[in-house]
Amino acid sequence: MNRLFILLLALLAVPSFAQKASSEDEAGDVSEVDKDASGPLKDRIRPVSGHLFLMDGRFEVSPGIGLSLRDAFWQKVGFGAAFTYHFTETIGVSARATYNLSLVSGSAQICDPAGGGCAVPTVPELTTFNGATANVAFGYMSLLTSVDLQWSPLYGKIALFSEKILNFNMYGLAGPTFLMYGPNNQFTVGGNIGLGFRFFLNEWLTIRLELRDVLYNEVGARPDREGNIQNSFRNQLMMELGFSMFFPTLFHEEG
Repeated sequence: MNRLFILLLALLAVPSFAQKASSEDEAGDVSEVDKDASGPLKDRIRPVSGHLFLMDGRFEVSPGIGLSLRDAFWQKVGFGAAFTYHFTETIGVSARATYNLSLVSGSAQICDPAGGGCAVPTVPELTTFNGATANVAFGYMSLLTSVDLQWSPLYGKIALFSEKILNFNMYGLAGPTFLMYGPNNQFTVGGNIGLGFRFFLNEWLTIRLELRDVLYNEVGARPDREGNIQNSFRNQLMMELGFSMFFPTLFHEEG
């Protein structure tokens, strides 16, 4: 009887032992994961990568070429540069100066009220009133300067061909502008807001694309029918393409 009881206990213990062994075999994968979590693999693969480009404490020199958009009379082509100091990774202050060449826009037309048709105006027709040089057609601009606050909240990546990755950041800007308008270079103060992108080529060189809206008021030379001097509040869209050089040319990521 005792032998029969012991045999029954042995038969019942076999499945339990097999189940425990199977569990230990499956748990072998878990031990490997634990080993990787505390071993060299964790050091080789970091969950969060560091910045590939840092701006904090660096100077940025940005030459560029600008082009005005949606011009009724004057197409502006600008040549200038901006100088920026980045106080943090996201906040910077820049000073900008651009000299614009004002060319007669291809969309400009002067029509004969008597029905003689329309034609592209000449520069004297847009800059002369009663035999004197005057601001006849709004939109003429020469010197444009500004002091801007920059905010760079966004970093990103673009996948290119051959598994290449192009890093970029997006920034916004706003600040006062000081400019000269009209053929007599009349001075006025306005403001501007804008949006820009930097595409990082290496640790100190970027390609820069920027779109700004320059806001200011012009005083015209030609009076209206009541004899009042005409004013025009302008919001001039300006697009700029250039590059930026950062100094010092090397950076060291802390931490």
